[in-house]
Amino acid sequence: MKLVLNKENIKDTNVWRQAAIELPKFDYEKMSAATMENPTWVHFGAGNIFRGFIAMLQQELLNTGKVDTGIVTVEGFDYEIVDKIYTPYDNLSLLVIMNPDGSLNKKVVGSIGESLAADYSREDEWKRLQTIFSKPSLQMASFTITEKGYSVKNLSHEDILNSFKEPKGIITKVALLAYTRYKSGELPIAYVSMDNCSHNGEKLHDALETVISKWVESGLVEKGFLEYINNPKKVSFPWSMIDKITPRPSQSVKKTLESNSFESTDIVITKANTYIAPFVNAEGPQYLVIEDDFPNGRMPLEDAGVFLTDRQTVERVETMKVCTCLNPLHTSLAVYGCLLGFNLIADEMKDSSLKKLVEKIGYEEGMPVVVNPEILKPEDFIKEVIDVRLPNPHIPDTPQRIASDTSQKVGIRFGETIKAYAESADLDPKNLKYIPLVIAGWCRYLMGVDDAGNKMELSPDPLLDTLKSYVSEIKLGDKESAQDSLKPILSNEEIFGLNLYNVGLGEKIENYFSELISGAGAVRSTLEKYLK
Repeated sequence: MKLVLNKENIKDTNVWRQAAIELPKFDYEKMSAATMENPTWVHFGAGNIFRGFIAMLQQELLNTGKVDTGIVTVEGFDYEIVDKIYTPYDNLSLLVIMNPDGSLNKKVVGSIGESLAADYSREDEWKRLQTIFSKPSLQMASFTITEKGYSVKNLSHEDILNSFKEPKGIITKVALLAYTRYKSGELPIAYVSMDNCSHNGEKLHDALETVISKWVESGLVEKGFLEYINNPKKVSFPWSMIDKITPRPSQSVKKTLESNSFESTDIVITKANTYIAPFVNAEGPQYLVIEDDFPNGRMPLEDAGVFLTDRQTVERVETMKVCTCLNPLHTSLAVYGCLLGFNLIADEMKDSSLKKLVEKIGYEEGMPVVVNPEILKPEDFIKEVIDVRLPNPHIPDTPQRIASDTSQKVGIRFGETIKAYAESADLDPKNLKYIPLVIAGWCRYLMGVDDAGNKMELSPDPLLDTLKSYVSEIKLGDKESAQDSLKPILSNEEIFGLNLYNVGLGEKIENYFSELISGAGAVRSTLEKYLK
């Protein structure tokens, strides 16, 4: 029998069990009805991280009888996701965990009780959203809308005023729904950003406050609405840290599923360039840490493996990950992976020099100044990253993807460690060897020429044109052509958070760079020289 994702098909439990696919351990139709009647959790952003991680948290609670409602998922940007991935499959998905040994763990995601497009022109769906936000049962609205989703700085005053009558951006839509909740009796709620960015709760609050303040100034809404949003006893904006790789749907996973009679495998590329399928492929390791601040109560997320803690601890976990245990290693592999012609992070971890580079940056240079959040051990976290996560050949993550926006990342990923060394009584930034080597590698990358001397396409970066102009006259094999070209980059405090020359690293990076441009193959030979 062919396996197809729909609510009738999953009733034939034996067939799914024979295919080694785990089904929800609750009555799906009862859950959906309960969710329609008394929704407790709305999530904005219906993509892969939601289905592959967040929805499975509620599924764990449903499976164990600790809750009886699911999640209402809302897509506020790419409506094709709802129309082509949710509706045709009765809101069901298949989660495929890709283990390092090549085995796959498969589970039907059945915790999504309802899916809606936050499109003001779809009157029925918008009215349904208003109804949901007027329900006293609603405890949380969570978000995975990417960091860009919180930006309202490009909205003109006129745009914001018009958005009250016809909201277009996700933040103005949420603001309007929050107004519905305010008018329904100032009902309490937690707005929880689960996006992978620092101080995410603050970003969400500030974006909403900006829009609502303009509405108040223009007399469109009462001042009391702004006071409501800023009253932590009624409305909270908890911070969170999330970590799980859920890449684009994999063709190899699709083929494996089809060979096992699973037919719901059509990969969709939407007009908004979202790559999505009825299945989600993801790594196994996952972390979610949330500030425990829920004015209307919450579901027992700790029973699903979520860490509930205070804001300072959330920030410490984020700092541990972003500044030491994961993100700096990713950027190191991205820069040198592109230069050396790699197309898969996992393949880089088979390269002895690159593996040693991330070990040196993580264990030797990062760990002495790591921020310890206590609830997670940095030593265990980084060991899992280096030994399990990065080498997983079944996670199709590329150095080219990670190299995007590097100018926006190096200040946090390396600058904070350099500053910690500079502020320490026992450490000296001049003694750093491998972080400067990566920064030099990034400057070499900006030349747009790989280690073989061939032209190389660079990943998107908001400062790319400016940065490229600084290295445009440098020629491979001509060290003299570099001269002072790197000074505008390495002295830029907006990029690194400090002037690298002031801490004794500017010249060291220039020297590394000089070696990296000495000719074709110099990137490889330089790495081997310093990572014997």
